[in-house]
Amino acid sequence: MKKRSYTCGLDAAMDVVGGKWKALILWELSVEPLRFGELRRRVGGISEKMLTQQVRELERNGVLRREVYEQVPPKVVYSLTDFGLTLNAALEPLGEWGHRHMETIEAMPRD
Repeated sequence: MKKRSYTCGLDAAMDVVGGKWKALILWELSVEPLRFGELRRRVGGISEKMLTQQVRELERNGVLRREVYEQVPPKVVYSLTDFGLTLNAALEPLGEWGHRHMETIEAMPRD
């Protein structure tokens, strides 16, 4: 596997959490571990295919853990790793900023 090279810390962080869905997935998992279906319901608007792709990337990056319980039907639970908890803590101030400025952001023109 090729080693990644970054220009700054923000570049590295965005590589792990970039995109529309990953921060929302992390936010939901910060409350409690969740099964796939419940995670999909809580992250409104995400398709099953996209959620699968995003959780696989987050797992590969060491941010979340996928625990499979051997039972019928199979049970899979996703939770944050210690590394993921530190990332979520770093995202909290960004979420607070977004909450404080939500009206301004919502009023911005969109393309």
